[in-house]
Amino acid sequence: MRRAPLVEIAHARSGDKGNSCNIGVIARRPEYYPILVEQVTAARVREHFQGWVRGPITRYEMPAIHSLNFVMEDALGGGATASLRADNQGKTMGGAMLRLLVSLPE
Repeated sequence: MRRAPLVEIAHARSGDKGNSCNIGVIARRPEYYPILVEQVTAARVREHFQGWVRGPITRYEMPAIHSLNFVMEDALGGGATASLRADNQGKTMGGAMLRLLVSLPE
């Protein structure tokens, strides 16, 4: 096994609504989906975004399209108009998600 960033096997689509962020993680190939299900858990995502996400993180599995969807509440420092963060939109969070390390077969 080797450690690699999630971007090697998935891409992401993200957005925001108020102080919540939504990130879709889509397997680049159907055979990568089981890796996502096993390793990209709500607990791992919480650890990855430690200090950024203060509310609940909910993961939804979408096997028909080889994707996971994460809804993260209290994640954007109050939202676009209220936050003091330099970039507080959900778009940034999708890119950050793709840096999460996963274990891949050789």
